[in-house]
Amino acid sequence: MIRILAVDDEEEILTLIKNALSREGYDVTAVCRPDEVQKIRLLDYDLILLDVMMPGKDGFTLCEEIRELTDSPILFLTAKTAETDLMRGLGLGADDYITKPFGIGELRARIAAHLRRESRERKHAVSAGDVRFYLREKRAVYGDFTLPFTKSEYGICEYLALNRGQIFTKDRIYEHVFGYDGESDSSVIAEHVKNIRAKCGRAGIQPIETVWGIGYRWK
Repeated sequence: MIRILAVDDEEEILTLIKNALSREGYDVTAVCRPDEVQKIRLLDYDLILLDVMMPGKDGFTLCEEIRELTDSPILFLTAKTAETDLMRGLGLGADDYITKPFGIGELRARIAAHLRRESRERKHAVSAGDVRFYLREKRAVYGDFTLPFTKSEYGICEYLALNRGQIFTKDRIYEHVFGYDGESDSSVIAEHVKNIRAKCGRAGIQPIETVWGIGYRWK
């Protein structure tokens, strides 16, 4: 599920955003105090909405603080339309502006467009279906459950997940995860996949699909 963080000091706007986006199937976290964002694990979110004019810490300052902590698109919600304001926000790492007052249809469309276009090289985290991969930590999470993969199992899952939908042979997977100098052979991939499925099964998911006669892919 796509997770969105919305930060705005006006609770009425947050309620409107949360209700509208929840109906679209998004999981929305609404925050009305900008200083509370520091307590939130930003890697868990696929897109962030930031109000510009907030007391204490404005959206520009908050954007600058969090941009190095997340790869996700950041969209400003703002009544400011001056070109200098727009350039300042984009220069701080924001991806777009939605000008207040905005319609719900526009909000949904802009969010959907950014999620479709999101092609920034991920350094921090990426979601593949219901599993979220924390790339620097080499950790895979389903809901609140960390999947207990070994280093090799994680490598296989990350490779398949980052290339979701593509089919890879056991030889291709082995070369990517273990390199050409690996001390075993591609037959170990089947055993690793068996272990991965057992661990995923305990969490109630089975994201790896066998394509008979070819290899595996992440569903």
